[in-house]
Amino acid sequence: MAQRIGIYPGTFDPITKGHLHIIKRASKLVDHVIVAVANNQRKGPLFSIEERLAMVQTDIDNLHDKHCPISVEPFEELLISYAHKKKATCLFRGLRAVSDFEFEFQMTGMNAKLAPDIETVFLMAADKWQFVSSSFIKEIGSLGGDIAEFVTPAVQSRLLKKFKS
Repeated sequence: MAQRIGIYPGTFDPITKGHLHIIKRASKLVDHVIVAVANNQRKGPLFSIEERLAMVQTDIDNLHDKHCPISVEPFEELLISYAHKKKATCLFRGLRAVSDFEFEFQMTGMNAKLAPDIETVFLMAADKWQFVSSSFIKEIGSLGGDIAEFVTPAVQSRLLKKFKS
């Protein structure tokens, strides 16, 4: 039987506890999860691709209750092309609110046209993470607010260093 590979793509600028919750849940559904960190400079990330890969890898290394192997990789091509190259059977997407759904619905429709062999699996954010976004965390942290509840200590440390410089 072929291995079921799922990809969880994102910018992860930075990775949050909400992202980690989705990753942990996705690991129950496939044989291998690839956390694909997008190298998309158009989004103007605070952290370089190397910094984001390191943060995600650290958090994955410290993640308890992994149900399958989880790897972390950069990508900068069309997601569907990357998924085919990795022989993925599905893409995982997290949903927090109705506003996420509209964007994800359109993207899923386009991906289904481009690659009908790859399923998109939506995982609803847990109640405690529905309002958490990397953008909010960066804004709160840059203004001296407490972000400890939303990111791991390793990510918090990197954010605080970034804001001091």
